[in-house]
Amino acid sequence: MKKRKTREGEEEGMEIVWQTPANPPEPHDYIFRNGRRHVLPYYFEFISHVKNRWAGKTIVDLFSEEFKGRPYDYYVSAVKCGRIQVDGEIVPVSYIVKRSQKISHFVHRHEPPVMAWDVSILQKEPDVLTVCKPASVPVHPCGQYRKNTVVGILQAEHGLAPLFPIHRLDRLVSGLLILARNASKADLFRQEIEAGLVRKQYIAKVIGEFPVDEQTVDANIDYNAREGRSTAEEKDTSSDTPVKGKAACTKFTRISTDGTTSIVLCEPITGRTHQIRVHLQYMGHPIANDMLYLSKHVTDRSAGGTSADRAAIESHDFLMSSFHDKCHEECEENPRHEFSIDPMCTNCPYLAPKGYDAHEEGLWLHCVRYSGPGWTYECPYPDWASLS
Repeated sequence: MKKRKTREGEEEGMEIVWQTPANPPEPHDYIFRNGRRHVLPYYFEFISHVKNRWAGKTIVDLFSEEFKGRPYDYYVSAVKCGRIQVDGEIVPVSYIVKRSQKISHFVHRHEPPVMAWDVSILQKEPDVLTVCKPASVPVHPCGQYRKNTVVGILQAEHGLAPLFPIHRLDRLVSGLLILARNASKADLFRQEIEAGLVRKQYIAKVIGEFPVDEQTVDANIDYNAREGRSTAEEKDTSSDTPVKGKAACTKFTRISTDGTTSIVLCEPITGRTHQIRVHLQYMGHPIANDMLYLSKHVTDRSAGGTSADRAAIESHDFLMSSFHDKCHEECEENPRHEFSIDPMCTNCPYLAPKGYDAHEEGLWLHCVRYSGPGWTYECPYPDWASLS
């Protein structure tokens, strides 16, 4: 950790301890409130190097154009007081950056909260660890998340490191996550996955009465990074128009149904972004609480869908509305300060960063089984998988 006295514009005499990625998460970094796991805000040094397209810009223009989460005036103040530095030195706001220079941005970091469920260990072997990943928790550090990740929580609460996740689970997806405990085991898993030797199985709770027979969807998936969603498109054999996206195939088998919703076993043969979610939407049976893909389903179905669809959606909306109202009231009425307020921070005095969606919930999509040559790992079904 680095200790640095604050400079012009910061609270006089205040000493800050700056963390870097080398500092491991600790158990005392977390607090639990209103069903959410929060990370106490901490000081962190973000390090980047000037890319070719950044070179020639002033240090303030670079940040205001590339990192739009904070206002222009903040970046002016941050450069003046030394919270933004170039090659370890304080520079004027008019400083022109050059290619490959090291840029440090010292911030009071607020991570988004995640749901407060435990990361439960399923199997612990010399070379492999399997856990049940809770929905809403990212697998590894990315974007705004560092400590509030599966890897971070396992290190803080169980002292398990290093860990090498061998497959992806989207943040809102729950279930089986396999982590190698050394690089050689991780490479072996990678080779088996790339060779197509690994079988993946998920379960989903979807809108409507799913067909009895096994269904196979062969439809290309085109991911739009700007919108953060995928679309599916099947090739028209009567046309020469090329199909957008990458080839994707998923097999589906109905497990049970109550006529309003169904539990479906999903086996992705390929691994595209949001593949299971978008293929289920493509079939007309989106995941029953997947607001990203459910909204389009409702719009496209005549008269708002079948009566069963409407019943499921209206019931879900009522429950979510009640939860959201309660959560909003608790968060606004109880902004207790269990951490030091930073005078320059654009997120203080609240725990969560600005723009965080306090209303999100986990998807009804859960990884239950991975198997390969001579091995199988499984995860118990979640509570929502029972329709009785």
